[in-house]
Amino acid sequence: MSQEQWNAVDRYFTDQLAPADEALSAALAASDAAGLPAIGVAPNQGKLLQLLARIQGARTVLEIGTLGGYSTIWLARALPEDGRLISLEYDPRHAEVARANLAHAGLDKIAEVRTGPALETLPVLAAEDAGPFDLVFIDADKRNNPHYVEWALKLTRPGSVIIIDNVARNGAVTDADSTDVSVQGTRRAIELMAEHPRLSATAVQTVGSKGYDGFALAHVLA
Repeated sequence: MSQEQWNAVDRYFTDQLAPADEALSAALAASDAAGLPAIGVAPNQGKLLQLLARIQGARTVLEIGTLGGYSTIWLARALPEDGRLISLEYDPRHAEVARANLAHAGLDKIAEVRTGPALETLPVLAAEDAGPFDLVFIDADKRNNPHYVEWALKLTRPGSVIIIDNVARNGAVTDADSTDVSVQGTRRAIELMAEHPRLSATAVQTVGSKGYDGFALAHVLA
């Protein structure tokens, strides 16, 4: 199948099952106007995140990598009124756009965006006893994926769910000799999930409007 066909199928699924509303459309438009890279999740993928959070019965969510807050909106909408979402974003400009998008969506009381390198803000969350989080979504710089998984384990509980986006790397994840730091970081994260006694995990390849990719899903054990 071609990219054109993948796009057409994604459009059909999105139109039927995850149609845009004003807040989601505004978030995408604001991110585009601010010059943010178009690397966020697709609408049907955002809906999947929301459904996973709802199935999990999540009350607390940690997101590592905010971008313009599009996926943050999907996740925050899965939470109850007294729920809490903390999203970590490296780029202050991206964080500013995301905060505005969350406020426009009426979610700024539930969702908080913290700015700075995640490997610096994650220890702060631990020191604050901000967890345990019911669901962690990792979608940041891929070289640090194994570190993010390790921190996710520290900030979750038995029964929590950890999701890592963009794990197929257009098929390059199978290349053990790759010099791409994103590939190597992803491989180490997958291997950590495979070996860790507190995790039961799988990974799924996907195709669609974002091309050839995939995600990993892990359940935190006792």
